[in-house]
Amino acid sequence: MCPARAHGYIRGPGSPVVTSDAGSLICPLDFRYGRAPVRDLFSREARLGRALAVEAALATVQAELGVVPKEDAAAIAAAATTARVTVDRVEEIERATRHDVMAITRALAEAAGPAGRWVHYGATSADITETAQALEFQAVVAVLRDDLADLARVLVDLAKKHRATAEVGRTHGQHGVPTTFGYKVAGMAAEVVRHRVRLAELTPRLLVGKMSGAVGTGAGFGPHGRALEEKVMAKLHLRPDEAPTQLVGRDRLAEFTNFLALVASTAERLSTEVRNLQRTELAEVQEPFDEEHQVGSSTMAQKRNPVVSENVTSLARLVRAFALPPLENMVQWHERDLANSANERIVIPHAVVLTDDLLTKLREVFAGLKVSPQRMSEELARTGGAAMTENLMLALTSRGLARGEAHELLRNLSRGGGDESALAARARVDPRITRLVPPEEVDELLDPSGYVAAAAAKTDHVLAALERALAT
Repeated sequence: MCPARAHGYIRGPGSPVVTSDAGSLICPLDFRYGRAPVRDLFSREARLGRALAVEAALATVQAELGVVPKEDAAAIAAAATTARVTVDRVEEIERATRHDVMAITRALAEAAGPAGRWVHYGATSADITETAQALEFQAVVAVLRDDLADLARVLVDLAKKHRATAEVGRTHGQHGVPTTFGYKVAGMAAEVVRHRVRLAELTPRLLVGKMSGAVGTGAGFGPHGRALEEKVMAKLHLRPDEAPTQLVGRDRLAEFTNFLALVASTAERLSTEVRNLQRTELAEVQEPFDEEHQVGSSTMAQKRNPVVSENVTSLARLVRAFALPPLENMVQWHERDLANSANERIVIPHAVVLTDDLLTKLREVFAGLKVSPQRMSEELARTGGAAMTENLMLALTSRGLARGEAHELLRNLSRGGGDESALAARARVDPRITRLVPPEEVDELLDPSGYVAAAAAKTDHVLAALERALAT
């Protein structure tokens, strides 16, 4: 499906027709990345089928408006299938015409017989390609909506399971205060659900086509222009661009690819968290690993690398890179140029297929994530209470010590050449503390188990809201 090798109407005008077998494929999307059903959305036959659907809708509406004889419109609609208008025939015609849409219209006219004289009547090429692309986005939106929902549900389930699993929070890569692993994951789920909301908000702006001629005025359709465009779009479950040129406004595609970039950044954030927590010295989580067959290294037999999370990180960076060309494509010469055309044929399929791929992989990672509450507990215990200085500081302040003094006192007690475990012992015997907080209460205040109850309760609140959002 990769446009670097594909042929048919997705090629640029004047490009040579390229045929290939599996052994000569050069695009990794064709053999390494992406799910087949999503790649198939961008196949030559699928794209041809959508273009034919637009031509059929045009003829049908023109018949309804009395522009085209009804029997001829019916013949065109019946012929507008990839069974009768084949990719091979379109390519054969394109080799002569060197024009992708003209090849489609001529092949359709052949298949429709005498009725073919009415094929593409009043339309321009972009009316077909722009509207066909909107049909493509209908399917894409459905895929991404499900991807985001599926990942969010996996995260919600994981957060529920570990709502009270205490874990040290980290800021600047250093121990902060305790949290729970469930609360961390609930925050991830909330971010994913926000993307699902963003997708719903931008969808009406994305599912937009046009049937308004060479510069967008609809003059070629005569007095029926406005009604025809509205009826064609309604038949295809789209909306017309309110003021197109020869093209639909490119801000719509730029918004969509930048949305994909946001999703990719979230995906990298989640995969990076897994990669960091899986480091040998932490070992708090581990992504799924097939112990029976999977190999971590060709030389280091002990390795259990977070390869899927690393793969997600790598693909996310590429998806973000695809957001730039559509921003530049917003700048057109007057009513239309072709500076956008070639890169869109590459950007849109790749960005979508890879976004689906990384979301699917992330779902598998978190669905099978091995979480080690024991390692999390051991890491908390290793701090010797140092991760709980905030709790003790607040207690000292509430009992008469100025907050700044309490902070400085605990800062000094925490110093010890990296020996965090010394804090609790020092705090229990320091008279500046014990005059306000008895030693046994110091131990309670430095115990994270009670402190993380707030995180568990907040996790419950967040998850309840997310489940309501995912139910819609």
